[in-house]
Amino acid sequence: MTRTARIDRETSESKVLVELDLDGTGRAEISTGVGFYDHMLNALAKHALLDLHVNTVGDLEIDAHHTVEDTAIGIGQALKEALGDKRGIRRFGDATVPLDEALVHCTVDLSGRPYCVHTGEPDGQVYAIIGGDYAGSLTQHVFETLAFNAAICIHIRVLSGRDPHHIVEAQFKAFARALRAAAEHDPRQPGIPSTKGAL
Repeated sequence: MTRTARIDRETSESKVLVELDLDGTGRAEISTGVGFYDHMLNALAKHALLDLHVNTVGDLEIDAHHTVEDTAIGIGQALKEALGDKRGIRRFGDATVPLDEALVHCTVDLSGRPYCVHTGEPDGQVYAIIGGDYAGSLTQHVFETLAFNAAICIHIRVLSGRDPHHIVEAQFKAFARALRAAAEHDPRQPGIPSTKGAL
């Protein structure tokens, strides 16, 4: 059974196409018009071992917010669709990832219940501008948006970090590794990993 999804989403602020394969090889084709965000989504695909195609055209003449948010909505919806009924998955994933001075811990539960806890960014990170158009405040918003649209639980803790680029990139990589672990097939679990019988 293939675990793939295609999401087409268009509003007055953006047009987003997302194609996703959970059982891919880390191949990515990303174009959002926000260079640093493209870099982060490439890292997400590579370290989650999912194939990800994203093409977003947004109102960048205003700022990057709508483009980043709407892309995250599309990716979250694609994750939810590709996961299906979650039969045979591990469900929980956990990763701690360093990037030079930055260190981030992420835990994922593919629970069907949207929740995001995001803590530990240093003072001033939300005001950092990376690559000219990516505001540091967008990072928490991306993970909240992913959690709510994919109906998953994400806990991210920034344990250390100084460079704004490294702090964000370590978060995306930690999330990717935790998601990869949670979405993997568990050969000992043929059913749905919940006492409720549904996720």
